Amino acid sequence: MTTSFVPRRIQDVAASNLGEYEEACRVFTWAKARALLDGLPGGALNIAHEAVDRHVAAGRGAGTAIRFIAKDGTRRDITYADLKADTDRFADLLGDLGVKRGDRVYSLLGRVPELYVTALGTLKAGAVFSPMFSAFGPEPIKARMAIGGARVLVTSRRLYERKVASWRDELPGPLDVLVVDGGEQVPAGTHCFHDLMAAAEPTFVTVATNPQDMALLHFTSGTTGKPKGAVHVHEAVVAHAATGRFALDLHPDDVFWCTADPGWVTGTSYGIISPLVNGVTLIVDEAEFDAERWYSILEREKVTVWYTAPTAIRMLMKAGSDPVLGRDLTHLRFMASVGEPLNPEAVVWGAETFGMPFHDNWWQTETGGIMIANYASMDVKPGSMGKPLPGITAAIVEKTADGVREATAPMTIGQLALRPGWPSMMRAYLHEEERYAECFAGGWYLSGDLAMRDTDGYFWFVGRADDVIKSAGHLIGPFEVESALMEHPAVAEVGVIGVPDDTVGETVKAFVALKPGIAQSDALMLELIGHARKRLGPAVAPKEIAFRVNLPKTRSGKIMRRLLKARELGLPEGDISTLESDER
Repeated sequence: MTTSFVPRRIQDVAASNLGEYEEACRVFTWAKARALLDGLPGGALNIAHEAVDRHVAAGRGAGTAIRFIAKDGTRRDITYADLKADTDRFADLLGDLGVKRGDRVYSLLGRVPELYVTALGTLKAGAVFSPMFSAFGPEPIKARMAIGGARVLVTSRRLYERKVASWRDELPGPLDVLVVDGGEQVPAGTHCFHDLMAAAEPTFVTVATNPQDMALLHFTSGTTGKPKGAVHVHEAVVAHAATGRFALDLHPDDVFWCTADPGWVTGTSYGIISPLVNGVTLIVDEAEFDAERWYSILEREKVTVWYTAPTAIRMLMKAGSDPVLGRDLTHLRFMASVGEPLNPEAVVWGAETFGMPFHDNWWQTETGGIMIANYASMDVKPGSMGKPLPGITAAIVEKTADGVREATAPMTIGQLALRPGWPSMMRAYLHEEERYAECFAGGWYLSGDLAMRDTDGYFWFVGRADDVIKSAGHLIGPFEVESALMEHPAVAEVGVIGVPDDTVGETVKAFVALKPGIAQSDALMLELIGHARKRLGPAVAPKEIAFRVNLPKTRSGKIMRRLLKARELGLPEGDISTLESDER
């Protein structure tokens, strides 16, 4: 573990939003953070009002809210006034479709302007926005829409026809599908997004939602069972605003680029809400990762604050130094990373390449916003997550027979826990009260992540306490992958684990036991991988499959993923007293 400091770029600490860390923590309260927002009459609070409408009302409508860069490189600036008009129209058309307050509106789109209009227009109408990653296959999409009770889906023609149309009628309630492309050639039973927008009223009075009204529904995978729908409320915007200022050091004149896809929580909280609430110009790139393109965007758009993922940083490192040579990146003043632990080498590489380190931070779908971070006004310990945000109390705890006990000795490994009560904390797992209650014990929210805290108060990630796989910043539940493979007629049993990978953190590996009479072969292995990719999408499907005669199981029949992983990585097998079968 690297514990040496990497100095920040030389700057006046007072120029950062946080300032001196200890003083910021001493004076901060969530009530003060709430007072920096406008709110609505009667104590109401609506995310879309804080992200869009209030800037226009304050005379800042001409400022660029979103700079959209299409795959072909063409650019389109969307002002805050433009965004208000478009989100007003979308909120109005939802009403024309019969969408009521609290109804769920899903998106299944790439990074296109319609996605951002959908997200903010949905919130403006008092409905609930639930984003989905466009690389998902049909089964994950179906599961998420069924759990949430989807009322509207905004998608593209290709995604609808390939991933939704075949099972759409299986959903229990009515579903309106809006297609953002295709013009008059939209599929049967769908609406043209732009036709509905053109017919909608150009002004809309934002719904005065209660701060505790559901606003966002983000899905996260568990180790068993179906995906969990984490419920977030409009009050979360208080944390989105404050963490954007403190952890990302956002100022109104910043040009900010969050490379995360809005299909994931980072791309919504910090790729839409936080930067717009803070009044910055948000860069949105439709294309996928390309080192040359990314450096070009950083230079040409004069990006000042850049928020990306460790996987992308490692891919840039692999690309070498040639793409960055000769580029003027002097305007870039702050870089941050999230999605998985950032290895120390990447922090040092950032300092050597850009003259400043990447600032890692930690949070989860369940926390709704950044909880622990390395700040612009503090030095970085490479490999550390940093220190808790003002207003956040974090600790390392150990479960005991009586509940939980806080670990006080430095560098003790335990579960990372937070005191509940911050505004963006999830309010529920939708329809999963028992699962939600299991996240809390002894007055703490238990994150499920193992960590340590050093003598300086910096936190260090150790690993996950469960089996969830983290690949390229995406959380992948083994159960989803196992279920998809079990649908294949040759498969009898499946166990799925994450295998360490230098680029994406972990890759998915499946261990498969075949039905009697089925012979293993390379052809069958490729067929199974293809089957999983079709059902789940390439981001979730296994990259490798290994055949086994039988899989290690407990006496109750549960496949022991822990044992599979220990044997794969050559780690101690631990307690195997409950092992029932063990044919390798």
